[in-house]
Amino acid sequence: MKTGLVVDGDYVYEEEKHLTVLKTSLFFANDGFTVYDCKGQLVFRVDSYGPDPRDKAEVVLMDAHGRCLLTVRKKRPSLHHRWEGFLGERTEGQKPIFSVKRSSIIGRCWMTVEVFNNPGLEYQIEGNFGQRSCTIFNAAKESVAEIKRKVDASTNVVLGKDVFLLSLKPGFDGAFAMGLVLVLDQINGGDYVENDEAEMIPTTED
Repeated sequence: MKTGLVVDGDYVYEEEKHLTVLKTSLFFANDGFTVYDCKGQLVFRVDSYGPDPRDKAEVVLMDAHGRCLLTVRKKRPSLHHRWEGFLGERTEGQKPIFSVKRSSIIGRCWMTVEVFNNPGLEYQIEGNFGQRSCTIFNAAKESVAEIKRKVDASTNVVLGKDVFLLSLKPGFDGAFAMGLVLVLDQINGGDYVENDEAEMIPTTED
């Protein structure tokens, strides 16, 4: 069994994988995403779900062909801002495969992720999603995925927050990681800055 498998084994890669995540509209915080690999091939998509995240209780992650991989839903009522993930398109009475609980630290992305189909498997998300700077750690405090600003390799310009990188360590489920991005986007939607200007940084990264 692949240790990092939670949602779909097709997205557990043997080598480190860098995905480009693009918000499909700049008008609202919680609208939709398209996700591409380094070759420009579509990997995931999330259709628009409106200007107000409260209008839509569920968000569905699909593959490039429109197949539903995962449904993310806010648990109601919840005292601790708990979100749940369901395999495929959620049906009534279906049990979640993972849950995400937000900490009480306002303004910071600090959450605990519990995976139900693998007892004892937990992850921590630390950082600030509003600044596109988060790390997902496993129980051993090893980094398994990172969310970070994307830099244009030809100009060394940091791109706006509507485009960012999702970097996956070998063996970690990319569909699961993208599901966590959807939770982060819902929780931190109010922190999104529309008119974010690119900034120059000294870097030699490819």
